[in-house]
Amino acid sequence: MELVAGRFELYDRIGDGGMGRVWRAFDRKSGRWIAAKQLTHSDAAMVLRFVREQALRIDHPHVLAPTGWAADDDRVVLAMDLVAGGSLETLLGDHGALPDAYAAVLLDQLLAALEAIHAHGVVHRDIKPANLLLDATGTGMPRLRVSDFGVSVIMDEPRLTHTSMSIGTLGYMAPEQARGAEPEPRHDLHAAGVVGKRMITGQPSRGLPENWPSPLWPFLARLTDPDPRRRPSSAADARAELRRTGLLTGGTPWLAEPDPPEVFDQLAALPRRTLIDSPPTPTPVDPGTGRRIAAPARAQRPARNSGRGARKTALIVLTAGAFLGAIALVVAILVILLG
Repeated sequence: MELVAGRFELYDRIGDGGMGRVWRAFDRKSGRWIAAKQLTHSDAAMVLRFVREQALRIDHPHVLAPTGWAADDDRVVLAMDLVAGGSLETLLGDHGALPDAYAAVLLDQLLAALEAIHAHGVVHRDIKPANLLLDATGTGMPRLRVSDFGVSVIMDEPRLTHTSMSIGTLGYMAPEQARGAEPEPRHDLHAAGVVGKRMITGQPSRGLPENWPSPLWPFLARLTDPDPRRRPSSAADARAELRRTGLLTGGTPWLAEPDPPEVFDQLAALPRRTLIDSPPTPTPVDPGTGRRIAAPARAQRPARNSGRGARKTALIVLTAGAFLGAIALVVAILVILLG
């Protein structure tokens, strides 16, 4: 266990994001388990992307946005909700192709999330199954959460790459995105269409067929049209088209299938933690008698050392202030250089 900023206890590593490792952690302040993303790069571009990600506060049931952050020396972590069911990539690896109705529910949730993300002026730029997390709902109604905003961009703001450089994952990027076009919401819709094709075919993104016998296919073909002008103009319009397929019944028809999709809890069990303070030290036991050994009385510190805690606190405050000041300076310099 590693403690960050006197608050987050990092236990086991559960994944890797675009900018760092993701840990299951215990938040001593809130008394609950969370996911903590720890920055693993120290260059200016990564620091700025990290700052931008933690600044996102999109409150939506299908968006996994940071809920807070903390810094300790050269370590910075973002705190977010803990999602136990793994990713859509995990589900596809376990189950293969998904039933049309199940895929339609996940697509609807993804498009609802994109509608909220785009309403905040943000383009995600890296929609793919590995970045779509699932709650552990078993064979019931799935619940999807869009995660990892490390390469997202706020439209009309300075960016960290040259205009002609493409950002995203090959196989999911729209053709114009791969050519370095300005980020816009229809790039995310194209990626959502590729995700949909993967769900109903079970095939990798670079091996998708030209056609597939599914009532979802015409809709997915529209989302992934090479010409952005022929795609739905927004996530809201795409959701309206999806509803017209008749697959969103509100029920769970996949349960009638011999092998329905099941989202398992992918995280190992951990001891229950409810204390906000650090865990108590075990009482020592005499190996001969089996009796507990009483702890010796703690001697009172001389008055001359009473200022040491204040000096240590001041040092921590100064260190944290210097770190945050460095981040602010990096942001200011990059904005000036890229403006």
